[in-house]
Amino acid sequence: MPALIHTCYRIGDIDRSVAFYEALGMQEMRRMPIRDEAINVFMGYPDDGARLELTYNFGVDGYELGTGYNHIAITVDSLDTVLPALAEKGIEPEKPPYTVREGGNRICFVRDPDGYRVELIETGA
Repeated sequence: MPALIHTCYRIGDIDRSVAFYEALGMQEMRRMPIRDEAINVFMGYPDDGARLELTYNFGVDGYELGTGYNHIAITVDSLDTVLPALAEKGIEPEKPPYTVREGGNRICFVRDPDGYRVELIETGA
């Protein structure tokens, strides 16, 4: 059976990006050098595997995001708990939490150090 196993995007600074995703509860699972041209850093949640691959190409400190990319989504128990903890690390939402439809989950977006959007979806678990 086919399965979507990970998403990859290119980053400009490994430490900065790893710190951002660790602030969202992910762990660095492994690093894999690609000859002398790049390093892949695999991030994920415990017991879920490495779902996010961050590629750092030596000598490149930034990328144009283009207009096609929108976001990845991550569930959180409570935005009221997560957002203050992120703010202590300098991570602010684009705008306050909101719902798309009546009775829907609250959501908000943050941006990682390279400008990639991350949707936080409150599950209330």
